[in-house]
Formats: sequence, C-alpha cells, structure tokens
Amino acid sequence: MTLKHPLRLLLFLLLTRLLTGCATNPVTGQPDFVLMSEAQEVSLGRRYNQEILKQKPAYDDPALAAYVDRVGQTLARVSHRPNLTYHFTVVDSPAVNAFALPGGYIYIERGLLAYLNTEAQLAAVLGHELGHVTARHSVRQQSAATVTGVLGTVLSSRLGVQGTQDVFNVLGKAVLSGYGRKHELEADRLGALYLARAGYDPHAMIEVIGILKNQELFERQRAREQGRQPRAYHGLFATHPDNDRRLQEVVAEAGRLATPGGAVNRNGFLDHLEGLVFGDSPRDGIRHRNRFVHGPLDFGLDFPPRWRLENFPDRLLGLAPDKQALLEVRVRPVEGGQSPRALLQKLGVKDFRDGRPLRAGGLRGYTVTAPVSTGFGSRRARVTVLYDHGNAFLFIGVSRQANGLARFDADFLSVARSYHKLSADEKKLARGHRLHIITATARTRMAELARNSPLDRDAEEQLRLLNDLYPDGEPRPGQRLKVVR
Repeated sequence: MTLKHPLRLLLFLLLTRLLTGCATNPVTGQPDFVLMSEAQEVSLGRRYNQEILKQKPAYDDPALAAYVDRVGQTLARVSHRPNLTYHFTVVDSPAVNAFALPGGYIYIERGLLAYLNTEAQLAAVLGHELGHVTARHSVRQQSAATVTGVLGTVLSSRLGVQGTQDVFNVLGKAVLSGYGRKHELEADRLGALYLARAGYDPHAMIEVIGILKNQELFERQRAREQGRQPRAYHGLFATHPDNDRRLQEVVAEAGRLATPGGAVNRNGFLDHLEGLVFGDSPRDGIRHRNRFVHGPLDFGLDFPPRWRLENFPDRLLGLAPDKQALLEVRVRPVEGGQSPRALLQKLGVKDFRDGRPLRAGGLRGYTVTAPVSTGFGSRRARVTVLYDHGNAFLFIGVSRQANGLARFDADFLSVARSYHKLSADEKKLARGHRLHIITATARTRMAELARNSPLDRDAEEQLRLLNDLYPDGEPRPGQRLKVVR
C-alpha cells in the first residue's frame, strides 16, 4: 500500500510511534497502552504532590500520620507494585474524599477519616486508592487523553481549527472525581485483594462503600436544600453496595484468599480519632451560620442572612441566595507606608469609580467600583481593602447579572464594615470542633447526644452518620461512639 496522502502518512507515523508506548500492566500482566515510563510516572506524582499540598496541607498530627502510613505501607507491600515508594498523607480538609496521584502518592482527607469506624475500613479506603496506582489508572487515562488530543489536533488542523489538550486538566479531574465505573470497580477488586493479603477482612470494602453511600444520600439532601451541587466521594455505586452483584462478587473473590477472622481493630482506630478536628480547620477559620471567625488572624465577619459561606485555605467565598452574587475575601501582606488606594492600583485595579475612604472596626481602608473578569463575563465589582497591621484584607463583590451591582452593593459594603476583632465567645467558637470518643450506656440515645452537640443543624443525622447508625439506629450499651464538641 502506498501512503501518498500527507495526512495519512502523518497518521501512520504517529500511530507507529504511539505503539511503542505499550507496556505490561502490573496487575493483569497484559500489554497496556501507556505513554509514560515508571520513572516519568513517579516524577509526575512528585511534582503534582507539591501542588496538592499547597491547596490541601497535611493534617498536623504526627501520631495519626504515622498510623495511617503504617496501615498503607502494610497494604503496599502485598500489592502488585511493592517496589514503588509510597506516600500516604492525611489532608487537613473537611471533605469526605480520598484520592491518589501517579507514582504512589495517596491522600485521605480528615473529613472522610471521621466517618470510618475500624482500621479495616481505613485499609479499604487506602486499598482502593492503592488499586488506582497499581493498575496505573491515571497514567492510562492520561495516555488516552494525549492520543485523543494529538489525533484531534492533526485532524482539526486540516479543517483550519487549532486543537488543544490540557493533559493535567484531564488527569486532575480523574484523580479527584473518579475514573469511570470500570476502573472504580477494578480498584475495589484490588483493594479487597490487598485487604485479604494483608490479613484484614475484605468485607470492610463493602462496609466503607455503604458508609459513603449513606453520606452521599445525606449530602444530596443538604445540597438540594442549599441550592448547590453535592460533594460526594468518587466512584460510588448507583445502588446500595449490599445490592450490587458485581461488587459482592469481587469481594467474595478476595474473601476466598482471606484467613478466617480477618483483622478489624475498631478500638485501636477510634483511639487515633480522639481529638480529630471536625468540620472547618481553625487554621483556615470557622463558619457558623452567616458568621465567619478566624482565630490566628483575630477577626470576624458577618454576612447577610441566608448567604452561604465556602471556606478555602487561600480565600473565603460568600454566596448570595440563588447564587446571584458572590463576595470573595482574601488576605495578603502589605508594605509599610503604602496607602489602601495605592495598593489597589498596584494590584491592577483600573477604571476607579465611586472611590472613597472607608473605616471598619477602627481600621482604615478604601473602596471603589471597578471592572473585573469573572466566569460569567466582565462585571463591575465592589472592591474594598482594609488594613490591619501588616495585612491587607481584600473584598471583591460581583453580581451574576451584568447590571446587578446596585442590588448587592449595600451587602458587599456591610460585610467589609462588619470586620472586627474577636470577642471572648467568638474566640471559643474559632477553636472549631473536635471528635471525642465516649462509651454508650443503656440510656444513651442519639437525639439526646444531638441536643448537647454544638452542631447547629442536622446534628442528629450527622452523629448517626459518624457512627454508622444512619438513618435511625441507636447505640448498644458499651458501644464506643464519636461525638462532636
């Protein structure tokens, strides 16, 4: 056959080059299409690990970190890739999630740790993420995305349309939101296998997915009430895991390899959860209804009623009802002698309008309206800066509607003007909440525990979820329970 057409020749050469990317899958032993060596995979994981830890810092509890790493390393030694150097990290985030990067970087967020009840369940979560690494799911997804992008560029170039592909975006979405049901089930199968090999009860895999399924149902209900998208752990089944035939089969397959009476270790695990931060981290500030308090920086803010607050390590977002407006708050160091107005100019704020000095809590500041770029187009925003000693607090408020600033401008200004030093009660609130382990008596009831809980909404449902008693279970006398104080 003669390849005279230049496009066909290019495709032939490209596909010939791509075929050299085939390697042996560590799990199946079959040829696997990847465009990355193991050394490149490890290097990629190491690089993105640095980015992850900037956004999601490690939780500061050396004993807990060592415990989670020990469980993870036990599983890694019996995995299909025992020669990799694995890193198991507890992330200081309230999210109910776990994820893995290529090359052996595995993370569990403390929000998920809080809902587990045994060491075997912890091992099931780590084993599932370990399965993604050993089966090279992220690498395979990246390779497929690269090929699609390259071929798409070749084909679209003939049509005069430039094709682009951001490989990290594809990889990042898969890492945090799942790889599709086929790969998630394979990770469940591998996780159950590693549990059996390490001496744990493989049935813990089904227990964990049941806990997460209940958490997902509760989260979806809250998201509907709050008018937002639910935040759920990736890879969950559409039905309850007890009714999923394929999951039952993969766990039963691992169970045939397990030794009778596999390890569970409930008490040892719960001991490590004593004092675990629950909800917002005091380091990043605490949300309480429409109030925000930050202990390390000693300040508080009050948002309008019914506004929802989203807290991130580097910023605070206030969302108006129906998401018709948002206010972002950031803090940055300020140079001595620089006026608030000069700082706004230095930050690139242009086309000032309605500029005037502003004072809040005895602090000096400046406020203007100026155009900013947003995900829904260019909008005129209310931009305010307040100085508190060596820090500048920036408030940027925008409306979703093009001409909607006037509707929310008073709200934006009121939040900035609410800036104040913390009262004695607010300093207590800024310490956040922590888990504590108690022992149930014959008179212990979840409704009573909820009434005495500082959780201000859905307290009973949350306590049931924390103790795997959702939706209506009650504790047995002598059962150890997690409470929030």
